[in-house]
Amino acid sequence: MKCPFCGHIEDKVVDSREGREGGSIRRRRECLICRRRFTTYEHIEDILPVVVKKDGRREVFERNKILSGLKKACEKRPVGMDVLEEVASKIEKKVQESGEKEIPSSMIGAEVMRELHNLDEVAYVRFASVYREFKDINEFMDELKDLLKERNKK
Repeated sequence: MKCPFCGHIEDKVVDSREGREGGSIRRRRECLICRRRFTTYEHIEDILPVVVKKDGRREVFERNKILSGLKKACEKRPVGMDVLEEVASKIEKKVQESGEKEIPSSMIGAEVMRELHNLDEVAYVRFASVYREFKDINEFMDELKDLLKERNKK
């Protein structure tokens, strides 16, 4: 590790601790030349799959895109930011745990819809109307009828 003060590349670790929430290791280091101390963090590199879009393009998975879609769907709805963060993390974890190298965007969209369906029906309909690209009002109405049927069963 390069000393941020003098640039020397040799140091010794004087303390190691688990970081907050166990996702990293915090190390206190001391430069062997200038004797100044500095802190470094080691993180496990996330291995996320590539997302295959509808048109065949491939993109790196981005949690912020999920969060952005959730925010838009829940705009002016009584859903807190902490809940949206939790949903985004849950979906990201599911994607990571899939173990796949590539994952279709449709799987992510379906997961977002499932979470929104349980969270807020209006947000669900908003997201579904964009995600499913309804061709006309009849398709949209069919989705609403299905939602009402499920609601009445409860």
